[in-house]
Amino acid sequence: MNYYTDAFKHYADCHGRATRSHYWFFTLINFLVLMFLLFVPALMGAQDIGAILYVIYGLSATIPAFAVSVRRLQDIGKSGWFLLLYLIPLIGAIVLLVWLCRDSDSDNQYGPNPKASEMKS
Repeated sequence: MNYYTDAFKHYADCHGRATRSHYWFFTLINFLVLMFLLFVPALMGAQDIGAILYVIYGLSATIPAFAVSVRRLQDIGKSGWFLLLYLIPLIGAIVLLVWLCRDSDSDNQYGPNPKASEMKS
């Protein structure tokens, strides 16, 4: 849960690096919250309220998701501009998925390896 709250604390910070676990735990929890907001109100017969909550949360989580994605790409030594690959249908998403699953690089131009500091703690 720390990874999720950290992404919102640093919601507009595209500097630094984010480990695989930081990115994927944020993505998982974000997905689960979105599914909860989509399906639970619909099951209770409150689709209108659920749709409003879904849109509000989705909009509020967009910038933190973008920022953690940029930091994840920087962790593997890529520029955040590579997120524009999503604009290429299918191929771009596959390339980004492979990159987002890669292990952290050692120290690079975006800072020291965050996994090294996690292992010391």
